[in-house]
Amino acid sequence: MNQEITKVTEKPPFDRSGSQDSLDELSMDDYWTEVENIKKSSENRQDQEVVVVNEPDEGELEEEWLKEAGLSNLFGESAGDPQESMVFLSTLTRTQAAAVQKRVETVSQTLRKKNKQYQIPDVRDIFAQQRESKEKAPDGTDLQSVRTDENKHQGKDDQASSLVVGEKELIPLVPEEAPASETDINLEVSFAEQAVNQENSKEKPQKSKGNDASLPNFRLPKDKTGTTRIGDLAPQDMKKVCRLALIELTALYDVLGVELKQQKAVKIKTKDSGLFCIPLTVLLEHDQRKVPGTRIPLIFQKLIARIEEGGLETEGLLRIPGAATRIRNLCQELEAKFYEGTFNWESVKQHDAASLLKLFIRELPQPLLSVEYLRAFQAVQDLPTRKQQLQALNLLVILLPDANRDTLKALLEFLQRVIDNREKNKMTTMNVAMVMAPNLFMCHALGLKSNEQREFIMAAGTANIMHLLIKYQQLLWTIPKFIVNQVRKQNTENHKKDKKAMKKLLKKMAYDREKYEKQDKNTNDADVPQGVIRVQAPHLSKVSMAIQLTEELKASDVLARFLSQESGIAQTLKKGEVFLYEIGGNIGERCLDDDAYMKDLFQLNPSAEWVIKSKPS
Repeated sequence: MNQEITKVTEKPPFDRSGSQDSLDELSMDDYWTEVENIKKSSENRQDQEVVVVNEPDEGELEEEWLKEAGLSNLFGESAGDPQESMVFLSTLTRTQAAAVQKRVETVSQTLRKKNKQYQIPDVRDIFAQQRESKEKAPDGTDLQSVRTDENKHQGKDDQASSLVVGEKELIPLVPEEAPASETDINLEVSFAEQAVNQENSKEKPQKSKGNDASLPNFRLPKDKTGTTRIGDLAPQDMKKVCRLALIELTALYDVLGVELKQQKAVKIKTKDSGLFCIPLTVLLEHDQRKVPGTRIPLIFQKLIARIEEGGLETEGLLRIPGAATRIRNLCQELEAKFYEGTFNWESVKQHDAASLLKLFIRELPQPLLSVEYLRAFQAVQDLPTRKQQLQALNLLVILLPDANRDTLKALLEFLQRVIDNREKNKMTTMNVAMVMAPNLFMCHALGLKSNEQREFIMAAGTANIMHLLIKYQQLLWTIPKFIVNQVRKQNTENHKKDKKAMKKLLKKMAYDREKYEKQDKNTNDADVPQGVIRVQAPHLSKVSMAIQLTEELKASDVLARFLSQESGIAQTLKKGEVFLYEIGGNIGERCLDDDAYMKDLFQLNPSAEWVIKSKPS
């Protein structure tokens, strides 16, 4: 695929004092060499449609943003009935609410300019309605929003700030202990709120330096209710997580003064068969017919396997390209024979396989980091601290489409395996980042043109972002706890709404309301003594198991006890094949990590059921 690439084989002639000068000329050589290799590999290839994404009309981006955030009924024809968004908005932090308000006001102004007769409610009015409804709640419960550690400094009454679901107090959102160290990633408090607090504090955070040679070893403090990773939640909850992640990312960029511009995905005519230049989703649909449950393209998996068959100790792996003519011939042969199973993989040299892997990535019709968020990924370099850059990348990974996210994960895990052999292959994390950055960030689909100075700064920045993606990949697939808590709050309030509607229906049908409430209250714990949970494994056993809760009981202990006592199918199962799930109550479904303490989790979600089952493919 032809790409517009400025010739940059020599050092750009400008003063670099304002750029990331720690990335010296020698360390950038790998980047510019890779750019030149990409240019050579694209020569004489069949011309394909080059897509230029036009800048959207004023307000159009904000409309798309609100739709993606699940708030489309705040404008347009449905603006007169914003009730569906009330629960969602009630869970937002102040910075998140400000981000929503800013977009609603922009859309409102745009529609007024276009003389559209839509009445768009002001977000401030919506929150005012919520405050009134809280004061007049018939059951007297306080439907408070998620509050943040900023409240801690506002007075004595705010010192016990915590998230409340129903009448149960959940894990405090304000840690009572001393402030976390610089290398601790706080997942309990909104990232944007943390940024506000840093701005307001006397000690300004240390700005990130361009030198990535010694990145800090960030870590996640242990959470007694267990870490939630991407893939652990049911689809309906993951959809809420994505909406909240978009709002949180926007709020974080707003607070830090960085422009977040989403690009609108443009539909282009693409091939509907083959291996290269095929949309990921189309490729996966075809692969899933061959191998059900496939989440990563088969050609992508095979190319990685072929590279690893040659040994990861080969010097210059990923850096040394295969011959351009041979790569073109291999592409054509793969297109014709891969799915037939007649392709001779023995003929593919290791460096050729690496070149084909990079070619696959950069010739996707839409970039692996997605058209919508590629610029947001690039803008990570403009965030002031390493911790904030990591937080933004965490939210961006959550926002990627499933196919992109799964393929990116497989790529990063492979790159880490290459780096693990750096003593022999001479490919450090920065070397790998330099080589891979052009393949992920130089996208024809955006039609971007820039001067040489901007191009150099972008090169250094994207190489650093690539470095962060590789080094911190274990942290990036984590769903922040404050977002999971917001989902729990939404679910609880929706249950209350549904329950109120059901009671009204039952009353109309002349049922005994008191009897219904009593039955509803006792359904979950009728046969379970206090301090005991009942664990079920419907796919593995007909009998449930009663387990006494203790302070030290973990999810892994429950699994071990079940597997040791069961017979039949369960007896043949091994650790890692089945998992303990939290189902219902204030969550749809959540796969528990081994270190989740069951008593703490039970207190967080007393209405949940506990089920042992395998993860869906």
